Amino acid sequence: MPNKQTSVKALSKQARGGTGTTYSPLYQQIKSLLLQRLDQGEWRPGEAIPSEHELAARFQVSQGTVRKAIDELAADNLLIRRQGKGTFVPTHTEAKVRFRFLKLTPNDGHQPRSSSQIIDCTRVRASTEIAQYLQLKSAASVIRIQRLLSFDEQPTILDDIWLPSQVFKGINATTVRANKKPLYAWFESEFGVSMVRADEAIRAVAAQETAVQHLGVPAGSPLLQVDRISYTYGDRPVEFRRGLYITERFHYRHSLS
Repeated sequence: MPNKQTSVKALSKQARGGTGTTYSPLYQQIKSLLLQRLDQGEWRPGEAIPSEHELAARFQVSQGTVRKAIDELAADNLLIRRQGKGTFVPTHTEAKVRFRFLKLTPNDGHQPRSSSQIIDCTRVRASTEIAQYLQLKSAASVIRIQRLLSFDEQPTILDDIWLPSQVFKGINATTVRANKKPLYAWFESEFGVSMVRADEAIRAVAAQETAVQHLGVPAGSPLLQVDRISYTYGDRPVEFRRGLYITERFHYRHSLS
């Protein structure tokens, strides 16, 4: 069980690494401890975390220090504040969180109905590229899921998804097809893996044979290729996804700040 009491002195020692040569602000230390608790599963997705007053008492710091730490976690979408209800751990089962990593926006503003079709699911050896993305040893076992995402029954995204087999034990063609939840919600509920942030690289490509077959576009048609590495707590990569997007009815939208 996680330690329920951590003093300011202990926090400072953790921040210095025992050497006294490095210092980080106290609220950053509290933020790190909260992330540790989230990573350890003390508070599950969808659950409320203790109040600022309770956390301040646990860590023996001021309530303002805890508030600042939580503010940063909320800004990073690692916690969600709900007016009058408290602060909660995000879950991919919530509609507003479900498509947080999908930045494809309809040109006409209409919110389309989505559907997902699993094309294939196999266990393979990671290529050098995939192993690097997932920080695995070369030729490590990975699960490859091929999926077609449609909007208003029109094929729009062809995904190739790679997952570390060691983390997602039990995923196979039968289990992934039987799942009725969004994939990230399923990863969260069945495997205890929360996707908390992602890095993406985007470029234009021409449709090749596989895209022609599943997306129904002519060979050589322009597509948007989105490579995404998704991370869980501790900045551990747990998914690499390469998506091919048709953008005739959509555009890629991302807010910068």
